[in-house]
Formats: sequence, structure tokens, C-alpha cells
Amino acid sequence: MTGLDDSPVDAADAPVRKIIHVDMDAFYASVEQRDDPALRGLPLAVGGSSRRGVVAAASYEARKFGVRSAMPSVTAKRQCPGLIFVPPRFDVYRAVSHQIRAIFRDFADEVEPLSLDEAYLDVTRDKARLGSATAAARAIRARIRAETGLTASAGVSYNKFIAKLASDQNKPDGLTVVPPRRGAAFVQTLSIRRFHGIGPVTAAKMEGLGIFSGADLAAKDREWLAAHFGNSAAWLHDLARGIDHRRVRSNRPLKSLGGERTFFHDLMTDTEIREALAHVCTVVWDRVAKKGARGRTVTLKLRYADFRTITRAKSAPSPILDGAALLAMGEAILSPLLPCEQGIRLLGVTLSKFEGEEDMVEAGSGDLLSLI
Repeated sequence: MTGLDDSPVDAADAPVRKIIHVDMDAFYASVEQRDDPALRGLPLAVGGSSRRGVVAAASYEARKFGVRSAMPSVTAKRQCPGLIFVPPRFDVYRAVSHQIRAIFRDFADEVEPLSLDEAYLDVTRDKARLGSATAAARAIRARIRAETGLTASAGVSYNKFIAKLASDQNKPDGLTVVPPRRGAAFVQTLSIRRFHGIGPVTAAKMEGLGIFSGADLAAKDREWLAAHFGNSAAWLHDLARGIDHRRVRSNRPLKSLGGERTFFHDLMTDTEIREALAHVCTVVWDRVAKKGARGRTVTLKLRYADFRTITRAKSAPSPILDGAALLAMGEAILSPLLPCEQGIRLLGVTLSKFEGEEDMVEAGSGDLLSLI
């Protein structure tokens, strides 16, 4: 095991909660390499290889070349000429995910899946009678390897925010433990770009204000944060101090996945608007692919320069299977709305009507990502 502190998170260290965040290592790509030994050790991307294709997942061999999820396939091939593309097999990924979730239930009653390949577990009650959250995390990772042939990384801590940060600390196949006495110090060593919930635009704004790390953020008081970040001030103040009171919440149906982008300057031309649609669809498909979702209905949201907002939706007869199909549906909705008489200040895309909704779980009934 690797980590900042390998001592167990016990009752004395964590008087409130013991949380494990488990994250499979390059899940889709690892499943493909497991099932086809000829792919092992090679740079691999799961996704479409066409001009409009998008990388849904990349093996660690491909990541060395800068290939990452949500990257256009043409860009990925340019960065890694030897990149091998395989089409996604969501039925297989779902089946493996069900295996993994069955393992989780042997260790915790409260399990909150975030996608097919990651979840939070509340092990405050020692269901498996192993003596500590650290021991439970070790056992979970060993069971996953034995039963699926795949590796997982885990973070163990006293809240969800730090557990998720910790699981990413020593990937792949790592285990990091952050007890309460080390929580604030751990957070403050990290770049604010590591903080989940802080997107690229907010991170850039912070850096422009001299905030590059958790320590820089912790040095700002609530009043200063409120002046610069409004309603997010209290949340940012707590994160910089390792404080997160959210509970692990189990099995709430996922109804939709989407993203929207607000523009600094209104989009005026058809070309600008179509390029913005392609960008938003790429990010949305990344989230859809990570959750293994298969939806049929695409909703386009446009906000004009005068703040008038419209939504238009279109449903496909069968589930949308890749990013190119999502973009094609978005373009079919957008085309009748062009040209625009006035500029576009916000564009959003949402996918819904999921196949097998009873199997889709999320911390809330919908999931909308603000891209800026």
C-alpha cells in the first residue's frame, strides 16, 4: 500500500464517518485488455475512430502520449499514431460493474455509485468485521482483482471530498489513507486543479487571483471569497480546510446527464454556434460514457443575448451509442434554429430517457455540468 499515512482510520481518528472511494483503473480500456490479451501493453482507446469520434477511455499506455477521455479521436491519433481504437461494449462494462457493486455490498450498506467504475462506501459500521476502514479497502481491492482480473485504486478518509482526492493520489492500483489529523494538511498540499468541483474556468480565475494550491485557498477568509466567488464562498472555505459534511447516499435514479456553457462573448455566426455545440457534446458524452448510460432523448438549450431561453428536444428510436450520434442529434435540433437573429450567450445539451433506468444510479435525480 502507498499513501501519506498507512495507519488505519479508526474510531479515534474518525469520530463521525469512515469513507472509502473506490475508482477502477482505466476501467473500459482495462476490460478490453483483459478480454483480449493481444491488446495488453499497447496504447488503446475505447471509442469511435471516425472524424467525429470521441475517446471514451484510454489505457495508461495511451495516456503517456497525452490521450485522454473526451478528446476528439482525430486529436488522439495525431498525438499517438500507434493508437488502437476499439468500439465500446457497454453491456460488458455494466456486467463487470454489477460484479464490483456486489463486492461493495459485502463491506457497506451505504454505497453511492458515481458511474460504472467508481463509488463511495460508508464503512463507519464495520460490516465485514475487519477492524478498520483501511483493512476494508485492502480487502475490497483484493476481491476485485480476484473476481474480475482488474485493479482498483482506493482512498480512505473521514469525508467524501478527501476520499476521492486520495483515490487518485497513487493510481493505478494504489491505496491512500488520510486520517482526520492529516486532512487539512493533505488538501493544502494539492493544486486547486485537483479539487473536484472546481472546473478549468474557475481554476483559471483563482490562479489569476494568486490561488494555486489548497494552502493559498485556505489563506483567504470568507469575506474575500464571497467578494470573488459569491455563493460558493462557504463551500470553498470548507474544502480548503478538509471539511465536507455530505453523506454517502445510495441508489437514487439518474434521470438525465447534460452540460451547458456560458460564453464571455455572444456567439453570432453559424460556425461559432456549431463549434460550441460540438464542444459541449464532447464533454457530455464523456460523462455519459463514464456512467455507461444509453439515452434516447437529446435536449438542446439556447439562451439568447436578451436572456430569452428556449429548449428543443428530439428522441431517437434506439439508444444513442457514441459521441458522433449525440452530436448528429444535436445538429438536427440546432439546424432549424439557424441563422440566429441575435447572439447566443449560453448553449446546453442534455441526454435523457435512459435504457434500463432502474440500473442507473446517481447522487441526484439529474446531473448537469456547468462548463463555465
